[in-house]
Amino acid sequence: MPSLRTTRAAVAAVAAVAVLGAAVPAAADDTGGFTIKDPRITESSGLAASRAHPGVYWTHNDQDEPRVFAVDSRTGETVATVTLRGVGRPRDMEAISVGPDGDVYVGDIGDNLNGSWDHVWIYRFPEPRTLRDVTVDATQYTVRYADGPRNAEAMMVHPKTGRVYIASKNEEGGGLYEGPARLATGGTNVFRRIGEVPWVTDGAFSPDGRELVLRSYFSARAYAWRDGRLGADRPVSAPLQGQAESVAFTPDGASLMFGTEGEQSEVVRRDAGRGDGEGPGEASPSRSGDADPSAAGAGADGDRGFAVPAGAVLAAVLAFLLLRSRRRRG
Repeated sequence: MPSLRTTRAAVAAVAAVAVLGAAVPAAADDTGGFTIKDPRITESSGLAASRAHPGVYWTHNDQDEPRVFAVDSRTGETVATVTLRGVGRPRDMEAISVGPDGDVYVGDIGDNLNGSWDHVWIYRFPEPRTLRDVTVDATQYTVRYADGPRNAEAMMVHPKTGRVYIASKNEEGGGLYEGPARLATGGTNVFRRIGEVPWVTDGAFSPDGRELVLRSYFSARAYAWRDGRLGADRPVSAPLQGQAESVAFTPDGASLMFGTEGEQSEVVRRDAGRGDGEGPGEASPSRSGDADPSAAGAGADGDRGFAVPAGAVLAAVLAFLLLRSRRRRG
């Protein structure tokens, strides 16, 4: 049975969707997605497009041994399993991102008890040039937050600067944290809060580094990225998924790939709506400190044509509660 906190969060999110309208256009383009077929991948918690292998996406389970999977989006089949050597046993891997140097970063940043661990980890390894099952040497970084421990599921590496960012997850709203200019192995990497964000389950920078998309369980929003800070924001089309866990840009920046947990989980492709590629155009000012967990999907007054059928919302909530209760028991 889901906890009272989980139930309250789900109800609050549904109420916000019903009143404000989630960012799900009625005629959204769902073509071009894929189904993850590997029976070992049951909790796909992060998603990142490969820089070296077109059409391939990296993903991982959240509570697993130190390994990641390369999935071919054309077939849904796993084409490589990479085991990380030189790191400890992961606790809760929640995010994955590829940096400008081609290295893959894995965020072992989850904390379902909301601050029970005084540090978390980031693992880093070079993206293999050849797709095959392999064990690689990985670097492990220790991370702490300047304002104390917290739960997080979103870690993003900026595609131009290589700087790492983490968005914390809280039903009253989370924070966006900036890491050091370069991560170091010789001590603790302190991440400092630089902005306020809604309830976030994953995020991704656009390939040109000019936009940051953050998703929640029921919606997503894009923020202009200027001088290392959040700028104007706009709603983004996001599918309703039972356990909305991941988001990634396609390498050309034209589309977003939204993933979910579960066996044979689906990755849904949606138009990123970036227009000329210059980032958000006519967008509302960013609402810092928005306490609504689902406010990231609330459109501005001019955002017409966005609606979610009540049945779809209820189905998503039921799936959400079921998956969360199973996950807490596991």
